[in-house]
Amino acid sequence: MRAIVAVDEKWGIGKNNALLFEVPEDMKFFRETTLGKVIVVGRKTLESFPGGRPLKNRVNVVLSSKLNEVEGAVVVNDIDALMREIGHFPPNDVFVCGGESGYRALLPYCDEALVTKIFADGSAGAFFPNLDEVQNWELAETSPEKESNGYKFTFCKYINKKVKN
Repeated sequence: MRAIVAVDEKWGIGKNNALLFEVPEDMKFFRETTLGKVIVVGRKTLESFPGGRPLKNRVNVVLSSKLNEVEGAVVVNDIDALMREIGHFPPNDVFVCGGESGYRALLPYCDEALVTKIFADGSAGAFFPNLDEVQNWELAETSPEKESNGYKFTFCKYINKKVKN
């Protein structure tokens, strides 16, 4: 399983249940990376999607203790049920896509994190763990700096050297 996320310079990921920035090149990267794959999201992240509906052309798995059913998605109520559900898919085809509590709960199970680092402060209210400071995580790759929609950013790949089973 892998995580995919865009963070600001303070590792912020969202504010008022919305993304911090509109960076078309990052959105394209997310779309191309997750199309035809499995995405794992929490209830609030699902609600932040267009129309509050699951994303098309992906298997949407919603981890929520408050929901029982979502049209177009599989709902699981705990991590054990999630692991059973995603166990039917190749691990590299499963992406944790938010939100904050989902990332915190599932990051130990991820072997990689694809992080778009945006060099701006989005005054976030929700945060991703700072992988530069988390034991067992190591920066493996960084793209050259890019710019899109007035924001400078890099694509980074982090590796978890001690994945929880």
